[in-house]
Amino acid sequence: MHHETWKIGGKTLNSRLLIGSALYPSPANMEDAIKISKSQIVTVALRRQAAGDTHSKGGNQFWDIIKSLGIEILPNTAGSHSAKEAITTAQMAREVFGTNWIKLEVIGDQYNLQPDPFETVKAAEVLIKEGFEVFPYTTDDLVVAKRLADVGCKIIMPWGSMIGSGKGLMNPDNLIAIRKQFPDLQLVIDAGIGKPSHATQAMELGYDGVLLNSAIALAQDPVKMADAFRIAVEAGRLGYEAGVMKEREFASPSTPTVGTPFWHQFD
Repeated sequence: MHHETWKIGGKTLNSRLLIGSALYPSPANMEDAIKISKSQIVTVALRRQAAGDTHSKGGNQFWDIIKSLGIEILPNTAGSHSAKEAITTAQMAREVFGTNWIKLEVIGDQYNLQPDPFETVKAAEVLIKEGFEVFPYTTDDLVVAKRLADVGCKIIMPWGSMIGSGKGLMNPDNLIAIRKQFPDLQLVIDAGIGKPSHATQAMELGYDGVLLNSAIALAQDPVKMADAFRIAVEAGRLGYEAGVMKEREFASPSTPTVGTPFWHQFD
């Protein structure tokens, strides 16, 4: 098994797959999928904790599993529609989970769940000053990425396509531009990944990681799909490190022919 470590948010990890904890058919299924994915970062919505879920049997089971996995928890500010709301949620998450990591999500549009770039940058600036390690979810917009970097984000998480759409990388050129612009930042594709080949493609572009949830949780067999994504992310990363061959307009023989084909010798 090929495992080259990488650093994100001040931690050194082996896996470049970040996995969500929502939408699974059952808590046991979620546990098996996360384990087989070999992911070392699981995203969790604070709302799940705040909704009094911990007092219910299901809630307790969920938290027991998350804790037992022994991996990094990345709380998110899902459900926030303003910087103020996201900041409050982040502060609560830091208390509840005992981590300064926060996946910053500020939704600006209910229809396509597009992040609000203005409120996201505003929240990121405040949270970084408060000592958070911010993992901002954003669109594939280069200028927004620049603003996030300007306020001190070391990590940027552009979407591949709309969250939960499974459409894959809608604008690879935009994603390539962001990667070229920020060679030193940790870049993670977050949202829109639908199948393993999309994850491989993201990694081949030189992205540092892939965050996904629906693609695994909503598969007919989430555990098998988690395994597929583990392999896909590794394959894409290896391909990127190996240096993908340049595309060409014309065919080029991969088997050079020297002299006569051998079967003519027997005529």
